[in-house]
Amino acid sequence: MATLVPSLNSCLGKMMPGEKRLARRLEALLEDDYLCWYELPVGKRQRYTDFIVLHPGRGLLLLEVKDWKVDTIQSIDPVSVTLLTNRGVVTSSNPLEQARQCTYQLINLLEKDSQLVRHGGRYQGRLSFPYGYGVVLPNISRTQFDTNGLGEVLPAHQVICRDEMTESAEAEEFQKRLWDMFNVGFNCQLTLPQIDRVRWHLFPEVRIGDGQVAMFEEGEEDSLVPDLMKVMDIQQEQLARSLGEGHRIIHGVAGSGKTLILGYRCLYLAKVLHQPILVLCFNITLAARLRLMMEGKEINDRVHVYHFHDWCGEMLKRYHIEKPKSGAGYVDRLVNQVIKAVEEGHIPKGQYGALMVDEGHDFEAEWLQLIVQMVDPETSSLLLLYDDAQSIYKKKALDFSLSSVGVQARGRTTILKLNYRNTTEVLDYAYRFAKHYLSPAASDEDHIPLVEPQSAGRHGFKPYLKQLPSFDEEASYVARNLKRIHDGGMQWYDMCIVYRNHWMGEVLLLALQREGVPTQLLASAEEKKAFRPAEDSVKLMTMHSSKGLEFPLVSISGLGYMPGKHDDLASEAKLLYVAMTRSTDKLLLTCHKESDFVRMLAEA
Repeated sequence: MATLVPSLNSCLGKMMPGEKRLARRLEALLEDDYLCWYELPVGKRQRYTDFIVLHPGRGLLLLEVKDWKVDTIQSIDPVSVTLLTNRGVVTSSNPLEQARQCTYQLINLLEKDSQLVRHGGRYQGRLSFPYGYGVVLPNISRTQFDTNGLGEVLPAHQVICRDEMTESAEAEEFQKRLWDMFNVGFNCQLTLPQIDRVRWHLFPEVRIGDGQVAMFEEGEEDSLVPDLMKVMDIQQEQLARSLGEGHRIIHGVAGSGKTLILGYRCLYLAKVLHQPILVLCFNITLAARLRLMMEGKEINDRVHVYHFHDWCGEMLKRYHIEKPKSGAGYVDRLVNQVIKAVEEGHIPKGQYGALMVDEGHDFEAEWLQLIVQMVDPETSSLLLLYDDAQSIYKKKALDFSLSSVGVQARGRTTILKLNYRNTTEVLDYAYRFAKHYLSPAASDEDHIPLVEPQSAGRHGFKPYLKQLPSFDEEASYVARNLKRIHDGGMQWYDMCIVYRNHWMGEVLLLALQREGVPTQLLASAEEKKAFRPAEDSVKLMTMHSSKGLEFPLVSISGLGYMPGKHDDLASEAKLLYVAMTRSTDKLLLTCHKESDFVRMLAEA
């Protein structure tokens, strides 16, 4: 069965009858190695043909579908067609010419990619795989096509008719009809990286941008090499484009692209919803990063990103409700004040067209129960993303049923197991350390299962553990090595130093300053909200603040203090696991005294 993107069920509502019929035939009559896309956009206002079909051994085919009947066609020539419709007589483009123009627009784009073209010989600079285009007429039989002279302007081999796409059609004959549409054919075999490159150009939102600012850059830089870390996998792409209305849940391991999908969803909904979209997370630093992403896409006026407790404070301020006084228990009293105001009708429900919750594993039951009410019931658009292995603020993540807090997503839960962020070496090292505390567990859709991450297969440097005489010397060692690596070509903003206890940040900062390393310390709430990923400086933050972020180089100091005497072992192991999996390439660990975790890391 071919893979259709978006999934068939998610787009049936907007398809014409003939498009539905063709989509079902493509899905049923093509093998697993076929990829099919429906209505891919080009730029801001245009689109390609109705369907694009890609096969590694056949090439690329663009199909335009027309639900015309013979008696509605008044006249047709190579450029235009005149039709009798419910709106009267209308003139539109000849569908084959429309498909031809779309095809060459796409081919011109693909031929700029050096890894998709020939590098020598008679056809140097031309695509290394064939391409074709054609028209599908689901309501016109081949006999009607021939007897009405349509073949004079629509070459017969570039048209599929009604009787050639029935439920009883043979797969081999149907596929032959498709590939006969090619005016030129030759043997080819697209590699997986080449297929990813085609997808990269077809659908820019599958791009996973470098660094922390560009999550899915449109990018004019055709020379960029999309690799496993820069392109969504097919499951992610299908999921991102197929999310329908209603409550949805994505349970993904660290580095599986959850935030990327959230970003694409924001971009899509911002175009179709009139009400604002609310994005909530628990990490102040991650909220700052997401906010910058929305600003970069110029949708921050429609997508409002908040740290959960900041949002609570904003609700009280906006509706002129007195905030609780600061002091012990302030955060709990703040949330309770908002809950009470909503119950009493002082804060209205249904304010947002859509709600997206990143880090759902860190939300309490009453928090989720509160924010679910903020979604307009007419859209009922809610997306909850979580990973139990990254629950670092409490011992057990979501130890309640999701339906008990109003999240109705049975049958609409997707699990992402493949980790793209980390190299195999970093992921294996982190998981070997933490697996004693992160045993994968089965669960129903209403609770959170713990999923074992699987590596996408990217390889790099082995993590390095260094023991030194004191914490001061740990800090000096890290500062010297970061300076050395920067001198070797790595940018400062690609580096992050993570630590467990707040006092460590000051020691590390002084060591970095002594070496002349530009540093952005994210210690206070104000500093976290001012987080600027693109600023050319090393980021210095706690393990908690690092959640949701990623850097090519991550250094973790002070491991000999973990776990503390009164710390919960599982919680501390999760915290360190999260910190280690922030690294996309290099991981440096330092300590100056023995601890249970240091011994386990040395063994791992």
